[in-house]
Parts: sequence; C-alpha cells; structure tokens
Amino acid sequence: MHIGSHVSTRGSYRQAAEHAVSIGANAFQYFPKNPRTLEPKTFSEQDASRCRAWCLDRGIASIAHGPYLVNPAATGEASDRMAACTLNDLAIAEACGSIGVVVHFGVHKGKDPLEGYRNIIQWINKVASDWHGDALILLENQAGDHGPMGTAPEEWVQIRSLCDEPDKIGFCLDTCHLFASGVWEPGGWQAFAERARKLRMWDSLRAVHLNDSLFQQGSRKDRHAPIGAGYIGEDGFREVLATPEIRKVPLFLETPTSEGRSHREQIVLARRLSEED
Repeated sequence: MHIGSHVSTRGSYRQAAEHAVSIGANAFQYFPKNPRTLEPKTFSEQDASRCRAWCLDRGIASIAHGPYLVNPAATGEASDRMAACTLNDLAIAEACGSIGVVVHFGVHKGKDPLEGYRNIIQWINKVASDWHGDALILLENQAGDHGPMGTAPEEWVQIRSLCDEPDKIGFCLDTCHLFASGVWEPGGWQAFAERARKLRMWDSLRAVHLNDSLFQQGSRKDRHAPIGAGYIGEDGFREVLATPEIRKVPLFLETPTSEGRSHREQIVLARRLSEED
C-alpha cells in the first residue's frame, strides 16, 4: 500500500521526496509552487528530473496539489489565469513524475447551478486542450462548506464524461470531505462504495486524501483531524481501508499533527488498520 502525507518543497522537489521516505512513507503530496498565488513558477527542470528518477528507483508515488485559489467554476479573466496556473502545475507534476494535480471541484454562487457545471466543463476542456503530458487533472470532492456542488459522486462522474478529453481527468477522493458533506452517511460506507461501483466512479480514482474529520458527519465543515482522532475514527478507516478500490491507489494524509500524533505515527496506524479484518 502506498501511503504518505503532504510535505514541504522548501528545499527542493527531491528533498521533499527524501523527507517523505524518512518518516516511513512511500508516497507524498506537495505544492508545486506557492499555494496562495496563481502566478506561474519558473522551476528547475534538473531538480524535478532528479525527484522523478529518485522516486522511480524506489517505487515512490506522488501527487501535486494546486493553489486553493483555483476555481474551475469561475469565468472571464480569472478563469484564464487559473487555467494558466494549472497548466504550470501540470508541467511541474509531469517533470517530477507525479500522477497529477489535485484541483477542487469548483464553487458557483449564481442562481443556476447548471451554469456552474457548464463553467467547470469549459474550464477543464480549456486546460486539457493545451495539455499533452501524462499528468492528470485530479478533481477533488468538496465538503459542502461553500454549497452542495461537488459533493456527490454522480456529479464527478457526469462532469468527467461530458468533457472533451476524459482520459486526462481522474478523481481524488477526500474522506473528510465525503463525511462532512453528508454523502457518507453514518454506518453507510459500504452503501457509498456500492453506489460508486454502480457509477463506475472507482474506475477513475487515482488518489485518496485520507483525512479524519474534526466535526460530526454532515457538518459541511472542511476541518481535518489526525487519523483515528476525529469523528470518522479507527472503525471508519478500517472499513475504508478494506475496500479493494481504495487499496489500489496511493493514500495521502493532509492531517494535523496535534495531540502528539506525528505523520509517522499516523502512517503506522493507517497501515495497521489496513491489515485488520
């Protein structure tokens, strides 16, 4: 099982990979550039290629996470800037040998939700038409804190299917978001897993954000807790980690290290839970 956490690239992309391995991980997530800006980054191809080769030799999986400012449902000049930003992130991810770049589903404040969905499809098509590498656009489900858009698996599958180049799109499932949105109902993990199978959502799953939830199910609050220390708890993750489709993709912690729970300890715990019946 590939599992790791979000790590800093403050030194270099290669050093980020080395740090991940030093805490017992064989996977890691990183920001390709400053997550608080949309400005493209001129990056070191040499550093990225060293990261790629080092990870390939050791079987280390990675994904990049785009800036939080990127909103696929936006329009106009802002949408164009976000597309250029994501293309830059994809180029960095490709150079580092990563699976793809995580992009949040999108937030639409207008009265017509169909307009928001159309904007998302148009934005993805814009990015995909200019992207010719192997790194994927990884759409992430949302917690519902900005509205219901992007919380249901039917939306993710439908949006992907309506895009011009769906093969350039994968899914990144966030367990905290799924729980907080209310889509994962209490005691209902198996029901969700079967729902996803019928939709063939799992076919396009490429990564999982393995996060516990600081707030109760259905809270619509995107606040993560250390693995086993939140409302999902060890029993919830035991179910998640027993799911065959989940076990096939890399898992990435975006959890705090509060309550004395380091990422190293949380990775150990997640591995133990994955081995329990």
